[in-house]
Amino acid sequence: MQQMRDSWRAVIERELTRYATETFGTAQAAESAFPLAVQKPPKSELGDLAFPLFVFAKAFRMAPQKLAQVLKDRLSLCDDVPKGELLTAGPYLNVRVDMAELANRVNEQVARMGSSYGNTDLMASKRVMVEFSCPNTNKPLHLGHMRNDAIGESISAILKANGAEVLKVNLINNRGVHICKSMLAYQKFGNGETPESSGMKGDHLVGKYYVKFAQWEKEDPSIVQLAQEMLKKWEAGDPEVLRLWELMNGWTLAGVSETYRNTGISFDRYYYESDTYTLGKDKVLAGVESGVFYREEDDSVWIDLADINLDKKVLLRKDGTSLYLTQDIGTAIARHEDWPFDSLIYVVASEQTYHFKVLFHVLDKLGYAWAKDLHHLAYGMVNLPEGKMKSREGTVVDADDLFAQLTELAMQEIKEKGREEAVGDVRNTSEAIALGALNYFLLQANPMKDMVFNPAESISFNGNTGPYLQYMGARISSMVRKFEVMAEDFSDIPFDSTQLSLPEERELVKMIATFPEVVTESGRDLNPSAVTSYLYELSRLFSRYYHDHPVLKAPSAPLVKARFSLVCMVLQVFRNAYALVGIPFLESM
Repeated sequence: MQQMRDSWRAVIERELTRYATETFGTAQAAESAFPLAVQKPPKSELGDLAFPLFVFAKAFRMAPQKLAQVLKDRLSLCDDVPKGELLTAGPYLNVRVDMAELANRVNEQVARMGSSYGNTDLMASKRVMVEFSCPNTNKPLHLGHMRNDAIGESISAILKANGAEVLKVNLINNRGVHICKSMLAYQKFGNGETPESSGMKGDHLVGKYYVKFAQWEKEDPSIVQLAQEMLKKWEAGDPEVLRLWELMNGWTLAGVSETYRNTGISFDRYYYESDTYTLGKDKVLAGVESGVFYREEDDSVWIDLADINLDKKVLLRKDGTSLYLTQDIGTAIARHEDWPFDSLIYVVASEQTYHFKVLFHVLDKLGYAWAKDLHHLAYGMVNLPEGKMKSREGTVVDADDLFAQLTELAMQEIKEKGREEAVGDVRNTSEAIALGALNYFLLQANPMKDMVFNPAESISFNGNTGPYLQYMGARISSMVRKFEVMAEDFSDIPFDSTQLSLPEERELVKMIATFPEVVTESGRDLNPSAVTSYLYELSRLFSRYYHDHPVLKAPSAPLVKARFSLVCMVLQVFRNAYALVGIPFLESM
């Protein structure tokens, strides 16, 4: 579609230039407003492309409605315009593209490119590092992490589809006061409990003691100081503290890795805060020596943020221990040394906007030119219908529990519809449906917006949901299997795009043709919801078409072949788009 849009824009701009030159002796009246804007007409009967002419009215001393008619008349006399029909609609010059030509072009591209149809070169030769997930080793993953993971995986896939070389990285936050809180609670209340003795996943067990510390703190607020003292011992290399830290970190990481496997999350490289925080301290101290940072009387280290209209920020505590910001300084530097990137995207909740603004400024002040290539992809909070989640109070929605709940709901749906034999492995199919439900629901909102996650709504097989989209893919796959039985009868019949004369067929071809533009938009804006919105609109359009018009039982063999080819195009786009937003494709449901 983009190619046709560009071709029509080129000939209209050329004719505007010629008309301006003939009228005024110069092309300036036209060229000053180039490139010519192009829009989608509000109604399909007005054409497929609309070129507004408001901006030329004054320069041409002519009402845009009159200019539209003049251009239509002039272009109708040209022999080299693209195939299509010119229309005028008030101040617009509209075009109805030649659908047979577009259908032929799209059919050829989809068949040739297959799973890469929709890919673009928007970010060709660019190296992009994407950081996401970044769990703390004092608790299991929860619903908020799942939105983070869904966005991170999807953005990585979308950037790859736009030609970028992508490295997915995960920073494990495995040190700090919050980690020590779980350790202290375990020392006091654990009695040697292990994942094996308790029958709990390791991350759940450690999280249990994080909640216990919060309860303990309410009774005795002074214990926070004990956690701070434990952190100092950890940084000093105290053997007993390190042994407990390694034990409990191992439990958490084993549990989190299991959750990642179940939910389709993977990484190319892991970084650990325990490995990078010292580099951050060294860089901060070097900044003190160079005058970039300064010490307060209590020996803490600060930066003055007046350059970015903020107050000041501590970089090292008075006792010399690090903060999150200190660690992030070291981690960013280590990453660029490991894998020099053109861009580093941090997928982190919008609550941390201030943190990243300061981080990027600190790195810039330290003289790292690549600091300008750092980007914070902020996303809004994800809550439940009953309200906000709180980790310390144990009121979060655990990721494992949620995935199990969605899987169980999918299994119930399969059994109620008597589809066990059709789907084969009920457990695997149910997990795929659960994952499609989860990812689609979490990605259908713009990342910046807060959202409310409703498990029952997400797993519905009707409406704007992942399972509904998976059902559409399975439905088309069933049609493909039926066609394969009769394919020999159509082997000598070529694809004849002129057979696709229905308005719904025209709209389907146009939607398929615009898929690469959707991939471009979602990559440019770092917004997976552009893909989810497109998927839903395509599924609605196809559902109406399939309901109202026979495909395999169409009245003539050429029409069967043409409609089946169109269905196959839709199926390929479904497959490709599903992969960008983490929806497993299912052959049967």
